[in-house]
Parts: sequence; C-alpha cells; structure tokens
Amino acid sequence: MAIGSFRRRGCTCKKKKCTCGAKWYFRFDIGPDPKTGERRQREKGGFATKAEAEAAAKQIHTELIQGNFVEGKDITFDEFSKTWLETYQLSGKVKPSTIRARSFALKKLKCYLARIKMKDITTGMYQNILNALKFAGSADSSLSGIHATGSMIFKKAVEKGIIKRDPTEYAELPKTQQTVEELEREEKLPKFLEKNELRTFLKTAIEDGLDRDYPIFITLAYTGMRVGELCALKWKDIDFNEHTISITKTVYHGDGNVKDYKLLTPKTIKSIRIIEVESAVIAELDKHRSWQKLIRMKHRNKYYDNDFVFANASRYPGYPEISINVRDRMKRLLKLSNLNESLTPHSLRHTHTSLLAEAGVALETIMDRLGHNNDSVTKSVYLHVTKSKKKEASQKFAELMRSL
Repeated sequence: MAIGSFRRRGCTCKKKKCTCGAKWYFRFDIGPDPKTGERRQREKGGFATKAEAEAAAKQIHTELIQGNFVEGKDITFDEFSKTWLETYQLSGKVKPSTIRARSFALKKLKCYLARIKMKDITTGMYQNILNALKFAGSADSSLSGIHATGSMIFKKAVEKGIIKRDPTEYAELPKTQQTVEELEREEKLPKFLEKNELRTFLKTAIEDGLDRDYPIFITLAYTGMRVGELCALKWKDIDFNEHTISITKTVYHGDGNVKDYKLLTPKTIKSIRIIEVESAVIAELDKHRSWQKLIRMKHRNKYYDNDFVFANASRYPGYPEISINVRDRMKRLLKLSNLNESLTPHSLRHTHTSLLAEAGVALETIMDRLGHNNDSVTKSVYLHVTKSKKKEASQKFAELMRSL
C-alpha cells in the first residue's frame, strides 16, 4: 500500500528550498467505502518539513496495515461532543428537559476539556475533573448527571472508533461526607399530609381557594397523579360514566411561557395507566367543566380551545396550566391552613400512598395506581405506614399462642 503524496500548501516563493514557511501536507488512501466500494482519501498537514510529514505518513501507513487506524482521532472534545449532542437531540427519544440537563452537564465538562483531543483524555484527567467540580461546590446529584453525560459521550467515541478506551469507565464520583449530626437529623421519609391535615387543606381550598383550586387539588390528592400529568389532562381522558381517568401524556413548559408547551409521553411505559376515581372527584370535575364553559364563552374570541381540563382562565384562556402555578397555589393554601409550606404538589402523591397503605391496599396495587415500576420513596412511605399494622399482627399472634 502506497504511503501517499506530499506537497507544500500555499507556498509563495516557488523555490526548491522554501523560505516562506509554507506547511507540508500528505494525502493517503484509507481503503474503499464499506457501503459503496468507492475509493476514500484523507489529507493531513501542518508539518514544518517534508521529513516530519513523511514520518507521520509512515505511522499512519503502519496503523492501516495493522488495522489500528482510527479516522478522526485528532478530533477535540468540543468538536465531538457538539456532534454527539446534535445526534442525541435528533434521535426523537429524549424529552426537552433531558436535553437541557445534558447541555448543562456538557457545558461544565467543556470548561476543562473543550480543546483537548479525545484520544489524549485519560482516566486520571477525567477523575481530576470530577474532583475539581466537587471541590467547586457541585451537589452530588449534579455531579452524577455530569458524569452520566460524560460517560455517554466517551462510550459513543469508543463505538465510533475515535478512542480505544473509555476514560470514564473506572471513575469514582466524589461524594459529600455527612457528619453524624447530619445523618441523625436527616429525614428518611418524604413529607406528606396526614389524613386530618389533608382534610383541613381541602376544606381551605373550598372556602378560600382561587378559581380551579379545589378541583385541581382534590384530583391530585385522590388520584396520586403527577402535576405534569394533571396539567396535560384533556376532557376526552375522563370517562364520567365509568369514573376513570386515562393518563397518556404529560406537559412540558421549557421556559415558563404558557403558550410554549409540549405534550410528551409519560415518564415511563408503566406511567400510561387508567385510574379509577371516587364519585366525589367525578362530580367536582363535572362542576368544573360547567364553569369552564362559561369561561370559554367569556373569552370566545381568544380562547385556545384544545380540550384541556385545567386550562388557564384569564390572561391566556384555554392554554394548559403551568406546574409552577399549581405549586404556588398550593403554597398559598398551606399558609392559610397553617400547614407545612414546604410541601409541594408531588407531596400529594406521597399523601395518596400513605392513605392507601393505611386503608390496607397492597403495595403492588399502589405502585400500579401511581404508574411506578419500582420506587424506593413509595416503598418507604408504605413501610412506614404499615409498620404499626405489622406490629399489631405480631401482638395478636403472641396473644393467640398464650391462650393455647
């Protein structure tokens, strides 16, 4: 196999011994295209002398013969990661929120790696970056996301033959070492409302709530659905005869703009489900539907009529509600109720879990209702609530044995 052809690019002196400082380049064959069979050539340059170009050409020639040549191996992290992110976005399998998280992580990695060639990034270098990010104050969860992104990028580089080894493979995530006092203070259980607190909260929603407050929060509390699933609900998802609600989508607002929303598939396949609901919820939703018809008539010229159940009723009538607004509404009601203001709409999922567990519903049934494949938080709430029942069963067994 011929090494290739050599030339000086941009030489202006046109002399055998160049004095203008033009660089040497060489062109070489990398073999036929595996799909078309057409000849493929590449060029490499930037050498001060022909001897340097010939030495580099000889090295590539050897790699080609041994099958170790990697096309594009001089690509920098910035160049490769940019292409990776574009491909990742165009896959159609990733939600906008995930793209945003990957972009954030990539920005952090580029601060250290942007101009470094992919082939020159070592395991030690990558580990030092993780350590530096932790020292700079990155939270454990943020660092985990950065590492996950880095791992995806380098694995793809190995797959494409850009590098031979993945420098992230054996990296260890530095974690914050908690003190004994911090561990003792740490709350193992997520926060949720007790039965009497939920009653107070919903009573406040009826008496002092804003428009839509009560139907929003009774639906969340009585179904355990996610707030994104609630905001994405359409009237066709509610079966008023069978008393069921179908969960098939979630809504995403990228920058908090009411009009700029996307309907996405739920969090997991398991999240697609049909929830049976109480007649009280169905009755409240029916009342809400009648009220919404009046709003639609009031704003008939600008109402965005796309069938949303919990739609904006004032500035952008008809558009799906934003989850952050639901959070703010809940905080207002919690304050009026003298309840824990740090609770969020997601806390109502945990509240729903605790009440179902108290009612004796099996964990598997609860997981199905919430749309979970497996969730340690739900399990922890369930085990906490059912602990007293297990203790009661043990005591009853002991009493039975003593009576024998």
